[in-house]
Amino acid sequence: MPASHQEGKPSGGPYEWLQRGLALLAGGEAAAAATLLSRAHAEEPGSTGVLEALARAQYDSGDVAAAADSFERLARARPADDYAHFGLGLSLSRLGRFGPAAEHLAMAHAMRPDRPEYADRLRQVRATLAARQTPGSP
Repeated sequence: MPASHQEGKPSGGPYEWLQRGLALLAGGEAAAAATLLSRAHAEEPGSTGVLEALARAQYDSGDVAAAADSFERLARARPADDYAHFGLGLSLSRLGRFGPAAEHLAMAHAMRPDRPEYADRLRQVRATLAARQTPGSP
């Protein structure tokens, strides 16, 4: 048995882990993908491709707080990346942080006005913010 298996490390290296993680994510196994992709990210912390895949897997597996953190790091590393801002805005909105969510969703929408999901989610978050500012609302 290779030493890497004895240490609890998956076989292969970060590129193989990324590929397997993406396949798991595509197959609907987000939690397993997140586990593998977090290992790849630990080995290749500067890879924004791994970080993006990890953030997606975290979000899809329901670990929205971790996804928000990963998308935030991705948006800092790639400030002109519309998807990083969209993922961060989506994660923040799920966490109930609608003000910052609206900012990132607006950035994503400004960068890619052709993406209807960006506009839709931005409208939803802005509507939530407006409702919360209405007197007598929760």
